[in-house]
Amino acid sequence: VQLVESGGGLVQPGGSLRLSCAASGFTFSSYDMSWYRQAPGKERELVAAISRAGGRTKYADSVKGRFSISRDNAKNTVYLQMNSLKPEDTAVYYCNGGWRIAEFGSWGQGTQVTVSS
Repeated sequence: VQLVESGGGLVQPGGSLRLSCAASGFTFSSYDMSWYRQAPGKERELVAAISRAGGRTKYADSVKGRFSISRDNAKNTVYLQMNSLKPEDTAVYYCNGGWRIAEFGSWGQGTQVTVSS
């Protein structure tokens, strides 16, 4: 399993970013996929999840209405569109398989998102 996250960066409050996660080493379309984040000094938390075919999604209350998860099974890629970013969204963002818990024991390097003026 290989998960490669990208698209992070420094953005001002209210700004937007689109994260991507390129997956390989498993049958991507057979897995629900999810985004997690970990802020300094905090535990990793589930941010959003999407079902195998993309028909169902769910979000943490803290990002509902601002973030949108999507996937392209032809490209083995899952995305996280983040709008109206807040300083509290600052974290390293990771993707993994699964709907409620992480399916894969190995994690990618993550992508840093920093929201600051």
